Amino acid sequence: MGGEYGGYRVPFILSLAMETLSDLQKDLEELRETFSSGKTKEECWRRSQLKGLLTLLQEKEDDIFKALKQDIGKHPAETYRDEIGTLIKSVDYALVGLKKWMSPKKAKLPVAAFPSSAELVPEPLGLVLIFSSWNYPFGLSLEPLIGAIAAGNTVVLKPSELAPASSSVLADTIHTYLDKKAVKVIQGGHSVGEQLLQQKWDKIFFTGSAHVGRIVMSAAAKHLTPVVLELGGKSPAVVDSLISSWDRQVAIKRILIGKFGACGGQACIGIDYILVERKFASTLVEQMKYFIRKIYGENPKESNSIARIINKKHFLRLKNLLADPMVKASIVHGGSLDEDNLFIEPTILIDPPLKAAIMTEEIFGPLLPIIPLEKIEDSIAFIKARPRPLTIYAFTKNETLKRRMVSETSSGSIVFNDAIIQYAAETIPFGGVGESGFGRYHGKFSFDTFTHEKGVLRRSFLTEFWFRFPPWNDTKLLLFRSAYRFDYLGLLLVLLGLKKS
Repeated sequence: MGGEYGGYRVPFILSLAMETLSDLQKDLEELRETFSSGKTKEECWRRSQLKGLLTLLQEKEDDIFKALKQDIGKHPAETYRDEIGTLIKSVDYALVGLKKWMSPKKAKLPVAAFPSSAELVPEPLGLVLIFSSWNYPFGLSLEPLIGAIAAGNTVVLKPSELAPASSSVLADTIHTYLDKKAVKVIQGGHSVGEQLLQQKWDKIFFTGSAHVGRIVMSAAAKHLTPVVLELGGKSPAVVDSLISSWDRQVAIKRILIGKFGACGGQACIGIDYILVERKFASTLVEQMKYFIRKIYGENPKESNSIARIINKKHFLRLKNLLADPMVKASIVHGGSLDEDNLFIEPTILIDPPLKAAIMTEEIFGPLLPIIPLEKIEDSIAFIKARPRPLTIYAFTKNETLKRRMVSETSSGSIVFNDAIIQYAAETIPFGGVGESGFGRYHGKFSFDTFTHEKGVLRRSFLTEFWFRFPPWNDTKLLLFRSAYRFDYLGLLLVLLGLKKS
Protein backbone atom coordinates (compact mmCIF):
# COMPACT_ATOMS: atom_id res chain seq x y z
CA MET A 1 0.00 0.00 0.00
CA GLY A 2 1.59 3.27 -1.05
CA GLY A 3 1.16 6.66 -2.60
CA GLU A 4 2.75 8.93 -5.16
CA TYR A 5 4.31 12.26 -4.29
CA GLY A 6 5.64 14.21 -7.26
CA GLY A 7 6.80 11.06 -9.03
CA TYR A 8 8.53 9.58 -5.99
CA ARG A 9 7.28 6.49 -4.21
CA VAL A 10 6.16 7.48 -0.72
CA PRO A 11 4.53 4.66 1.30
CA PHE A 12 1.81 5.71 3.68
CA ILE A 13 2.96 6.05 7.27
CA LEU A 14 0.73 3.24 8.56
CA SER A 15 1.89 0.58 6.12
CA LEU A 16 5.49 1.70 6.45
CA ALA A 17 5.29 1.56 10.23
CA MET A 18 3.93 -1.99 10.11
CA GLU A 19 6.69 -3.05 7.74
CA THR A 20 9.35 -1.40 9.88
CA LEU A 21 8.08 -2.92 13.12
CA SER A 22 8.15 -6.43 11.65
CA ASP A 23 11.55 -6.11 9.96
CA LEU A 24 13.38 -3.77 12.32
CA GLN A 25 15.00 -6.43 14.50
CA LYS A 26 16.18 -8.30 11.42
CA ASP A 27 17.67 -5.13 9.95
CA LEU A 28 19.43 -4.20 13.18
CA GLU A 29 20.84 -7.70 13.55
CA GLU A 30 22.27 -7.50 10.04
CA LEU A 31 23.84 -4.13 10.83
CA ARG A 32 25.38 -5.46 14.04
CA GLU A 33 26.75 -8.51 12.22
CA THR A 34 28.30 -6.25 9.62
CA PHE A 35 29.99 -4.21 12.32
CA SER A 36 31.13 -7.33 14.19
CA SER A 37 32.74 -8.65 11.01
CA GLY A 38 35.32 -5.88 11.29
CA LYS A 39 35.11 -4.75 7.68
CA THR A 40 33.86 -1.26 8.58
CA LYS A 41 37.11 -0.68 10.44
CA GLU A 42 39.11 -1.03 7.26
CA GLU A 43 40.22 2.14 5.51
CA CYS A 44 39.31 0.77 2.09
CA TRP A 45 35.70 0.17 3.18
CA ARG A 46 35.33 3.64 4.67
CA ARG A 47 36.87 5.24 1.60
CA SER A 48 34.60 3.30 -0.74
CA GLN A 49 31.50 4.45 1.17
CA LEU A 50 32.57 8.09 1.05
CA LYS A 51 33.20 7.80 -2.68
CA GLY A 52 29.77 6.20 -3.03
CA LEU A 53 28.21 9.22 -1.33
CA LEU A 54 30.10 11.52 -3.69
CA THR A 55 28.79 9.61 -6.69
CA LEU A 56 25.24 9.74 -5.30
CA LEU A 57 25.42 13.52 -4.93
CA GLN A 58 26.69 13.91 -8.48
CA GLU A 59 24.44 11.42 -10.25
CA LYS A 60 21.25 12.22 -8.32
CA GLU A 61 21.58 15.99 -8.37
CA ASP A 62 18.43 16.49 -10.46
CA ASP A 63 16.42 14.18 -8.20
CA ILE A 64 17.55 16.19 -5.18
CA PHE A 65 16.62 19.45 -6.91
CA LYS A 66 13.14 18.14 -7.72
CA ALA A 67 12.54 16.71 -4.26
CA LEU A 68 13.42 19.93 -2.45
CA LYS A 69 11.38 21.97 -4.88
CA GLN A 70 8.38 19.76 -4.16
CA ASP A 71 8.88 19.52 -0.40
CA ILE A 72 9.61 23.15 0.42
CA GLY A 73 9.89 25.18 -2.78
CA LYS A 74 13.66 25.63 -2.80
CA HIS A 75 15.32 26.92 -5.95
CA PRO A 76 18.06 24.60 -7.31
CA ALA A 77 20.67 27.32 -6.71
CA GLU A 78 19.77 27.49 -3.01
CA THR A 79 19.73 23.70 -2.83
CA TYR A 80 23.20 23.46 -4.32
CA ARG A 81 24.56 26.29 -2.15
CA ASP A 82 23.23 24.91 1.13
CA GLU A 83 23.09 21.14 0.63
CA ILE A 84 24.70 19.51 -2.40
CA GLY A 85 27.72 21.81 -2.61
CA THR A 86 28.49 21.73 1.10
CA LEU A 87 28.11 17.94 1.16
CA ILE A 88 30.47 17.42 -1.78
CA LYS A 89 32.98 19.66 -0.03
CA SER A 90 32.59 17.69 3.19
CA VAL A 91 33.08 14.32 1.47
CA ASP A 92 36.20 15.61 -0.32
CA TYR A 93 37.54 16.90 3.01
CA ALA A 94 36.93 13.54 4.69
CA LEU A 95 38.60 11.61 1.87
CA VAL A 96 41.72 13.78 2.16
CA GLY A 97 41.90 13.53 5.96
CA LEU A 98 40.67 9.98 6.50
CA LYS A 99 44.02 8.19 6.79
CA LYS A 100 45.33 10.68 9.32
CA TRP A 101 42.07 10.76 11.28
CA MET A 102 41.94 7.00 11.77
CA SER A 103 45.63 6.60 12.58
CA PRO A 104 46.74 6.17 16.20
CA LYS A 105 48.29 9.24 17.83
CA LYS A 106 51.23 9.02 20.21
CA ALA A 107 50.60 10.20 23.76
CA LYS A 108 53.34 11.59 26.00
CA LEU A 109 54.37 9.82 29.18
CA PRO A 110 56.70 11.11 31.92
CA VAL A 111 60.35 10.12 31.91
CA ALA A 112 59.74 8.18 35.11
CA ALA A 113 57.63 5.71 33.13
CA PHE A 114 60.55 4.73 30.85
CA PRO A 115 60.61 2.31 29.11
CA SER A 116 56.92 2.79 28.23
CA SER A 117 54.81 4.11 25.36
CA ALA A 118 51.22 5.24 24.90
CA GLU A 119 48.88 6.07 22.08
CA LEU A 120 45.29 7.03 21.36
CA VAL A 121 43.59 4.61 19.00
CA PRO A 122 40.38 5.84 17.28
CA GLU A 123 37.76 3.13 17.10
CA PRO A 124 34.17 3.21 15.80
CA LEU A 125 31.32 3.18 18.30
CA GLY A 126 29.21 0.52 16.58
CA LEU A 127 25.62 0.93 15.41
CA VAL A 128 24.41 4.54 15.42
CA LEU A 129 21.04 6.18 14.76
CA ILE A 130 20.69 9.49 12.90
CA PHE A 131 17.47 11.50 13.03
CA SER A 132 17.47 14.31 10.48
CA SER A 133 15.21 17.32 10.00
CA TRP A 134 12.96 18.49 7.16
CA ASN A 135 14.41 21.93 6.47
CA TYR A 136 17.70 20.63 5.07
CA PRO A 137 16.76 16.98 4.54
CA PHE A 138 19.86 16.03 2.57
CA GLY A 139 22.43 18.16 4.40
CA LEU A 140 21.21 17.20 7.86
CA SER A 141 21.04 13.52 6.88
CA LEU A 142 24.28 13.10 4.99
CA GLU A 143 26.56 15.49 6.92
CA PRO A 144 26.46 13.34 10.08
CA LEU A 145 26.44 10.20 7.91
CA ILE A 146 29.79 11.28 6.42
CA GLY A 147 31.28 11.35 9.91
CA ALA A 148 29.64 8.10 10.96
CA ILE A 149 30.92 6.03 8.02
CA ALA A 150 34.32 7.76 8.00
CA ALA A 151 34.62 6.62 11.61
CA GLY A 152 33.67 3.04 10.64
CA ASN A 153 30.19 2.71 12.09
CA THR A 154 27.06 1.05 10.79
CA VAL A 155 24.12 3.42 10.53
CA VAL A 156 20.35 3.71 10.55
CA LEU A 157 19.16 6.99 9.05
CA LYS A 158 15.63 8.19 9.88
CA PRO A 159 14.73 11.17 7.63
CA SER A 160 11.88 13.49 8.53
CA GLU A 161 8.46 12.45 7.25
CA LEU A 162 7.63 16.16 6.80
CA ALA A 163 9.81 16.22 3.66
CA PRO A 164 8.43 13.07 1.98
CA ALA A 165 9.92 13.52 -1.49
CA SER A 166 13.39 14.06 -0.05
CA SER A 167 12.98 11.15 2.37
CA SER A 168 11.98 8.93 -0.53
CA VAL A 169 15.00 9.93 -2.61
CA LEU A 170 17.28 9.06 0.30
CA ALA A 171 15.58 5.70 0.83
CA ASP A 172 15.57 4.83 -2.86
CA THR A 173 19.19 5.77 -3.58
CA ILE A 174 21.40 5.19 -0.55
CA HIS A 175 21.14 1.40 -0.71
CA THR A 176 22.39 1.57 -4.33
CA TYR A 177 25.47 3.67 -3.63
CA LEU A 178 26.42 2.49 -0.13
CA ASP A 179 26.84 -0.90 1.55
CA LYS A 180 23.20 -1.87 2.23
CA LYS A 181 24.32 -4.22 4.98
CA ALA A 182 25.93 -1.30 6.81
CA VAL A 183 23.71 1.71 6.09
CA LYS A 184 19.91 1.59 6.10
CA VAL A 185 17.27 4.29 5.65
CA ILE A 186 14.03 3.79 7.58
CA GLN A 187 11.12 6.06 6.69
CA GLY A 188 8.00 6.73 8.70
CA GLY A 189 6.26 8.96 11.18
CA HIS A 190 6.14 9.27 14.95
CA SER A 191 5.39 5.59 15.59
CA VAL A 192 8.48 4.53 13.64
CA GLY A 193 10.60 7.06 15.49
CA GLU A 194 9.31 5.80 18.83
CA GLN A 195 10.05 2.21 17.87
CA LEU A 196 13.58 3.13 16.87
CA LEU A 197 14.13 4.88 20.19
CA GLN A 198 13.21 1.71 22.06
CA GLN A 199 16.19 -0.09 20.56
CA LYS A 200 19.74 -0.13 21.88
CA TRP A 201 22.19 2.06 19.99
CA ASP A 202 25.82 2.99 20.45
CA LYS A 203 25.01 6.65 19.74
CA ILE A 204 22.01 8.72 18.70
CA PHE A 205 22.44 11.87 16.62
CA PHE A 206 19.32 14.04 16.57
CA THR A 207 18.56 17.26 14.70
CA GLY A 208 15.25 18.95 15.47
CA SER A 209 13.25 20.74 18.12
CA ALA A 210 14.05 20.95 21.82
CA HIS A 211 10.70 19.29 22.60
CA VAL A 212 11.54 16.15 20.62
CA GLY A 213 15.16 16.36 21.79
CA ARG A 214 13.96 15.84 25.36
CA ILE A 215 12.03 12.76 24.24
CA VAL A 216 15.16 11.40 22.53
CA MET A 217 17.28 11.99 25.63
CA SER A 218 14.73 10.34 27.88
CA ALA A 219 14.60 7.23 25.67
CA ALA A 220 18.39 7.10 25.34
CA ALA A 221 18.80 7.14 29.11
CA LYS A 222 17.25 3.67 29.35
CA HIS A 223 20.30 2.14 27.65
CA LEU A 224 22.79 4.86 28.74
CA THR A 225 23.17 5.74 25.07
CA PRO A 226 25.25 8.86 24.36
CA VAL A 227 23.34 11.51 22.43
CA VAL A 228 24.15 14.49 20.22
CA LEU A 229 21.36 17.06 20.09
CA GLU A 230 21.45 19.68 17.34
CA LEU A 231 18.59 21.98 18.32
CA GLY A 232 18.30 25.70 17.73
CA GLY A 233 16.96 28.66 19.61
CA LYS A 234 16.78 32.38 19.06
CA SER A 235 20.01 33.43 17.35
CA PRO A 236 20.38 37.24 17.45
CA ALA A 237 22.10 39.59 15.04
CA VAL A 238 23.70 42.59 16.72
CA VAL A 239 23.92 45.45 14.20
CA ASP A 240 26.19 48.34 15.10
CA SER A 241 25.75 51.84 13.67
CA LEU A 242 28.08 51.27 10.74
CA ILE A 243 29.41 54.57 9.36
CA SER A 244 30.43 53.46 5.89
CA SER A 245 27.56 53.16 3.41
CA TRP A 246 29.36 50.21 1.79
CA ASP A 247 29.64 48.41 5.13
CA ARG A 248 25.93 48.99 5.78
CA GLN A 249 24.92 47.66 2.37
CA VAL A 250 27.05 44.53 2.72
CA ALA A 251 25.81 43.92 6.27
CA ILE A 252 22.14 44.35 5.34
CA LYS A 253 22.35 41.99 2.35
CA ARG A 254 24.07 39.38 4.50
CA ILE A 255 21.42 39.79 7.20
CA LEU A 256 18.58 39.39 4.70
CA ILE A 257 20.10 36.25 3.24
CA GLY A 258 20.85 34.99 6.74
CA LYS A 259 17.17 35.33 7.54
CA PHE A 260 14.93 35.07 4.50
CA GLY A 261 17.42 33.34 2.18
CA ALA A 262 18.01 30.39 4.51
CA CYS A 263 15.07 28.07 3.78
CA GLY A 264 12.65 30.99 4.07
CA GLY A 265 13.74 31.62 7.65
CA GLN A 266 13.28 27.96 8.59
CA ALA A 267 16.86 27.31 9.63
CA CYS A 268 18.25 26.62 13.10
CA ILE A 269 21.21 28.93 12.44
CA GLY A 270 19.13 31.60 10.74
CA ILE A 271 18.88 35.06 12.29
CA ASP A 272 15.93 35.13 14.69
CA TYR A 273 15.90 38.82 15.65
CA ILE A 274 18.04 41.96 15.43
CA LEU A 275 19.42 44.17 18.19
CA VAL A 276 20.31 47.73 17.11
CA GLU A 277 20.88 51.16 18.61
CA ARG A 278 17.64 53.15 18.67
CA LYS A 279 19.19 56.06 16.77
CA PHE A 280 20.16 53.72 13.90
CA ALA A 281 16.95 51.66 13.81
CA SER A 282 15.00 53.75 11.28
CA THR A 283 17.96 53.86 8.90
CA LEU A 284 18.36 50.11 9.17
CA VAL A 285 14.67 49.46 8.51
CA GLU A 286 14.53 51.72 5.43
CA GLN A 287 17.63 50.17 3.91
CA MET A 288 16.34 46.66 4.64
CA LYS A 289 13.09 47.49 2.84
CA TYR A 290 15.08 48.75 -0.14
CA PHE A 291 17.24 45.64 -0.38
CA ILE A 292 14.30 43.26 0.11
CA ARG A 293 12.74 44.82 -2.99
CA LYS A 294 16.06 44.75 -4.84
CA ILE A 295 16.76 41.08 -4.04
CA TYR A 296 13.25 39.64 -4.12
CA GLY A 297 11.38 42.15 -6.27
CA GLU A 298 8.04 43.83 -5.65
CA ASN A 299 6.35 40.43 -5.35
CA PRO A 300 8.68 38.08 -3.42
CA LYS A 301 6.39 35.09 -4.00
CA GLU A 302 7.04 35.35 -7.74
CA SER A 303 10.82 35.65 -7.27
CA ASN A 304 11.25 31.89 -6.96
CA SER A 305 13.96 32.67 -4.41
CA ILE A 306 12.24 32.15 -1.03
CA ALA A 307 11.26 28.72 0.25
CA ARG A 308 7.66 28.24 1.27
CA ILE A 309 6.54 27.18 4.75
CA ILE A 310 6.86 23.41 5.13
CA ASN A 311 3.20 22.68 5.93
CA LYS A 312 -0.08 24.16 7.13
CA LYS A 313 0.62 23.42 10.80
CA HIS A 314 3.79 25.51 10.76
CA PHE A 315 2.10 28.17 8.64
CA LEU A 316 -0.66 28.56 11.23
CA ARG A 317 1.92 28.65 14.01
CA LEU A 318 3.62 31.62 12.29
CA LYS A 319 0.27 33.24 11.57
CA ASN A 320 -0.56 32.97 15.25
CA LEU A 321 2.68 34.74 16.18
CA LEU A 322 1.41 37.76 14.27
CA ALA A 323 -2.13 37.55 15.68
CA ASP A 324 -1.23 39.38 18.89
CA PRO A 325 -2.55 42.95 18.31
CA MET A 326 0.59 44.57 19.69
CA VAL A 327 2.77 42.36 17.51
CA LYS A 328 0.66 43.09 14.44
CA ALA A 329 0.96 46.82 15.18
CA SER A 330 4.76 46.52 15.13
CA ILE A 331 4.91 45.34 11.49
CA VAL A 332 6.69 47.92 9.34
CA HIS A 333 7.18 45.82 6.21
CA GLY A 334 5.44 42.81 4.71
CA GLY A 335 3.00 40.79 6.75
CA SER A 336 0.99 39.28 3.91
CA LEU A 337 0.17 35.57 4.21
CA ASP A 338 -0.89 33.19 1.45
CA GLU A 339 -2.26 30.13 3.22
CA ASP A 340 -3.17 28.29 0.02
CA ASN A 341 0.44 28.42 -1.20
CA LEU A 342 2.02 28.30 2.29
CA PHE A 343 3.90 31.51 1.57
CA ILE A 344 4.69 34.39 3.92
CA GLU A 345 6.47 37.39 2.50
CA PRO A 346 9.58 38.78 4.25
CA THR A 347 8.21 40.62 7.27
CA ILE A 348 9.96 43.16 9.49
CA LEU A 349 8.69 44.17 12.91
CA ILE A 350 10.03 47.00 15.03
CA ASP A 351 9.98 46.73 18.83
CA PRO A 352 7.34 44.02 19.38
CA PRO A 353 6.58 43.24 23.07
CA LEU A 354 9.43 41.23 24.57
CA LYS A 355 6.96 38.96 26.36
CA ALA A 356 5.08 38.13 23.16
CA ALA A 357 5.55 34.64 21.72
CA ILE A 358 7.47 36.03 18.76
CA MET A 359 10.21 37.11 21.19
CA THR A 360 10.15 34.09 23.50
CA GLU A 361 9.82 31.22 21.01
CA GLU A 362 12.10 30.32 18.13
CA ILE A 363 10.40 31.93 15.11
CA PHE A 364 11.55 29.53 12.36
CA GLY A 365 10.00 31.54 9.56
CA PRO A 366 10.34 34.79 7.55
CA LEU A 367 9.42 37.13 10.42
CA LEU A 368 12.22 39.41 11.62
CA PRO A 369 11.76 41.47 14.81
CA ILE A 370 14.09 44.42 15.41
CA ILE A 371 14.66 45.44 19.03
CA PRO A 372 16.05 48.98 19.54
CA LEU A 373 18.48 49.50 22.43
CA GLU A 374 19.88 52.72 23.86
CA LYS A 375 23.47 51.58 23.38
CA ILE A 376 24.80 48.74 21.24
CA GLU A 377 26.74 47.49 24.27
CA ASP A 378 23.39 46.79 25.93
CA SER A 379 23.05 43.86 23.49
CA ILE A 380 25.41 41.83 25.66
CA ALA A 381 23.15 41.99 28.71
CA PHE A 382 20.09 41.37 26.51
CA ILE A 383 21.60 38.16 25.11
CA LYS A 384 22.90 36.97 28.47
CA ALA A 385 19.44 37.31 30.02
CA ARG A 386 18.09 34.65 27.62
CA PRO A 387 18.85 31.00 26.85
CA ARG A 388 22.17 30.48 25.13
CA PRO A 389 21.66 30.60 21.35
CA LEU A 390 23.08 28.33 18.68
CA THR A 391 24.82 31.33 17.09
CA ILE A 392 25.38 35.02 17.71
CA TYR A 393 25.89 37.27 14.71
CA ALA A 394 27.44 40.69 15.22
CA PHE A 395 27.93 43.29 12.50
CA THR A 396 30.45 45.77 13.81
CA LYS A 397 33.95 47.19 13.33
CA ASN A 398 34.26 47.97 17.03
CA GLU A 399 37.08 45.74 18.27
CA THR A 400 36.26 46.34 21.92
CA LEU A 401 32.67 45.22 21.34
CA LYS A 402 33.92 42.14 19.49
CA ARG A 403 36.17 41.18 22.41
CA ARG A 404 33.35 41.67 24.88
CA MET A 405 30.94 39.62 22.77
CA VAL A 406 33.42 36.73 22.68
CA SER A 407 34.31 36.85 26.37
CA GLU A 408 30.98 37.82 27.97
CA THR A 409 28.42 35.81 25.98
CA SER A 410 27.95 32.07 25.50
CA SER A 411 26.70 30.46 22.30
CA GLY A 412 27.43 27.55 20.01
CA SER A 413 29.38 29.91 17.77
CA ILE A 414 29.79 33.61 17.09
CA VAL A 415 30.21 35.14 13.65
CA PHE A 416 31.29 38.70 12.97
CA ASN A 417 30.09 40.59 9.90
CA ASP A 418 28.42 37.67 8.12
CA ALA A 419 25.75 35.03 8.62
CA ILE A 420 25.31 31.30 8.01
CA ILE A 421 28.81 30.80 6.55
CA GLN A 422 30.06 28.96 9.64
CA TYR A 423 27.94 25.99 8.55
CA ALA A 424 30.21 25.50 5.53
CA ALA A 425 33.49 25.63 7.45
CA GLU A 426 34.92 22.16 8.16
CA THR A 427 37.67 23.48 10.43
CA ILE A 428 35.35 24.83 13.13
CA PRO A 429 32.76 22.73 14.96
CA PHE A 430 29.04 23.16 14.43
CA GLY A 431 26.86 22.65 17.48
CA GLY A 432 25.04 24.31 20.34
CA VAL A 433 25.43 24.86 24.04
CA GLY A 434 22.82 24.63 26.78
CA GLU A 435 19.29 24.72 25.38
CA SER A 436 20.56 25.09 21.81
CA GLY A 437 21.98 21.57 21.99
CA PHE A 438 25.19 19.74 22.73
CA GLY A 439 27.72 17.78 20.75
CA ARG A 440 29.40 18.99 17.59
CA TYR A 441 30.15 17.92 14.06
CA HIS A 442 31.40 18.95 10.55
CA GLY A 443 34.84 18.08 9.22
CA LYS A 444 36.96 16.04 11.59
CA PHE A 445 34.56 16.97 14.40
CA SER A 446 32.01 14.65 12.72
CA PHE A 447 34.56 11.84 12.73
CA ASP A 448 35.33 12.50 16.41
CA THR A 449 31.62 12.52 17.31
CA PHE A 450 31.24 8.94 16.10
CA THR A 451 34.61 7.74 17.43
CA HIS A 452 35.90 6.47 20.75
CA GLU A 453 39.56 7.28 21.36
CA LYS A 454 40.91 4.26 23.18
CA GLY A 455 43.93 4.84 25.37
CA VAL A 456 46.64 2.21 24.93
CA LEU A 457 49.64 2.05 27.27
CA ARG A 458 52.56 -0.38 26.91
CA ARG A 459 55.15 -1.09 29.60
CA SER A 460 58.21 -3.23 29.87
CA PHE A 461 58.96 -5.80 32.57
CA LEU A 462 62.47 -4.37 32.98
CA THR A 463 61.78 -1.68 35.56
CA GLU A 464 59.42 -1.43 38.50
CA PHE A 465 58.25 1.22 40.96
CA TRP A 466 58.72 -1.05 43.96
CA PHE A 467 57.38 1.52 46.42
CA ARG A 468 53.84 1.40 44.93
CA PHE A 469 53.20 -1.95 46.68
CA PRO A 470 52.42 -2.50 50.39
CA PRO A 471 53.48 -2.79 53.12
CA TRP A 472 53.38 0.97 53.60
CA ASN A 473 55.86 3.13 55.49
CA ASP A 474 56.88 6.79 55.74
CA THR A 475 59.64 6.39 53.16
CA LYS A 476 57.16 5.20 50.53
CA LEU A 477 54.92 8.16 51.34
CA LEU A 478 57.86 10.51 50.71
CA LEU A 479 58.59 8.72 47.44
CA PHE A 480 54.95 9.14 46.31
CA ARG A 481 55.08 12.86 47.09
CA SER A 482 58.18 13.33 44.96
CA ALA A 483 57.06 10.98 42.19
CA TYR A 484 53.68 12.63 41.53
CA ARG A 485 55.40 16.01 41.18
CA PHE A 486 58.10 14.52 38.92
CA ASP A 487 60.65 15.72 41.45
CA TYR A 488 63.43 13.39 40.36
CA LEU A 489 66.04 15.03 42.61
CA GLY A 490 63.70 14.60 45.58
CA LEU A 491 63.23 10.92 44.67
CA LEU A 492 66.98 10.42 44.60
CA LEU A 493 67.46 12.14 47.94
CA VAL A 494 64.76 9.99 49.58
CA LEU A 495 66.29 6.82 48.14
CA LEU A 496 69.73 7.85 49.41
CA GLY A 497 68.29 8.54 52.87
CA LEU A 498 69.17 12.22 52.62
CA LYS A 499 65.55 13.44 52.78
CA LYS A 500 63.37 12.46 55.73
CA SER A 501 60.36 14.80 55.35
